[in-house]
Amino acid sequence: MKIEVTDDLAACHALRREVFIVEQDIAEDDEWDDLDDQALQLLIRDGARPIATARLLWEGDTGKIGRVCVTRDYRGRGLGADLIRFGLDHFRTEGRVARVMLGAQCHAIPFYEKLGFAAFGPEYDDAGIPHRDMQVIL
Repeated sequence: MKIEVTDDLAACHALRREVFIVEQDIAEDDEWDDLDDQALQLLIRDGARPIATARLLWEGDTGKIGRVCVTRDYRGRGLGADLIRFGLDHFRTEGRVARVMLGAQCHAIPFYEKLGFAAFGPEYDDAGIPHRDMQVIL
């Protein structure tokens, strides 16, 4: 299984719907925004089946990784970490940003710390789930 940069927004949205809206009970209005058209969409498939996704965004000298999700039956296989490493490598190679940020669900902070991110700032609520901002300086 390899990571692809994709224009298949429908597949990415289907995964996000399954994980965030159905499984985590996030409201549709909180999940969907107007940033998908500006983002680089990442997708992992097992054969034809989409199983993991994330998106990359740029804001000035900051890269952002977001909407990282893996279907329940594929969790624990390192796919989320693969998406994060791919995103970091993409931002490093591209050379346009000085740091990469993400908003981590608090329970996932140790996962992101293992990938080089450091939490900063206070805890905040995002769609009813406690989050903290995290960053890697490139």
